[in-house]
Amino acid sequence: MGNEIFFEFAIKAIVHHYNTYIAKYHRQYITEKDVYVVWACKTLQNNKALLSTTVPDGRYYEITYNGDKHEAYLDTYVKESNEKIYIE
Repeated sequence: MGNEIFFEFAIKAIVHHYNTYIAKYHRQYITEKDVYVVWACKTLQNNKALLSTTVPDGRYYEITYNGDKHEAYLDTYVKESNEKIYIE
């Protein structure tokens, strides 16, 4: 799957997921304009991307497309912390 098609698919999947499962808690629905790609990689026939939304809820999404099986997987994560650490 090409990158542009994959990004369109991923963004639509996140909008659907968010509006179906999360929006009722935040009382806010999103559109495709509210989703952006943070990082993406294509290796052989597989795609992976990390995406986020403009909603300040600490969530980010990982979408993986397995080109061998023609299957896609959506994982949702919530940031638990962000702290400065020191390396000695």
